[in-house]
Amino acid sequence: MVAVSLKKKNRKKVDTVKSVNNSIRTSVRKLNPILKSIVGKKVDVAMRDLQFSAKRISKDIRKTIGSAVANAENNFQYDIDNLVVKEAYCGKKIVMKRFRPRAKGRAAPILKPWSTVTIILSEVKQMGSHGTKSSSCRF
Repeated sequence: MVAVSLKKKNRKKVDTVKSVNNSIRTSVRKLNPILKSIVGKKVDVAMRDLQFSAKRISKDIRKTIGSAVANAENNFQYDIDNLVVKEAYCGKKIVMKRFRPRAKGRAAPILKPWSTVTIILSEVKQMGSHGTKSSSCRF
């Protein structure tokens, strides 16, 4: 007789999904206002806001959010209708340095910064529709 022990692994439920874009050719100063505008929004609303944004870099942020949504759907079997942007932040990477010739033999520096963007999504349970009143609150 062989005794088989079933050992349960102590797995934590992953409630966030992360996607990182390590090479965005813009400065952190230009990225921060766009990222702050999408935090706390549902994914489809954030994608729509970025689609109609006038900023050039919003296309790269939209691709990063799309990657996070694909990770959530394929790797963790989350419902994409319930995903919310939990965190969105950026950080500095390298700065390419170039020089432009100026008058009298001088040179002016040109700084070309690169950034990294991290998008963290989380799944929320069904939210109650906004603006509905319960029957017990009527006067």
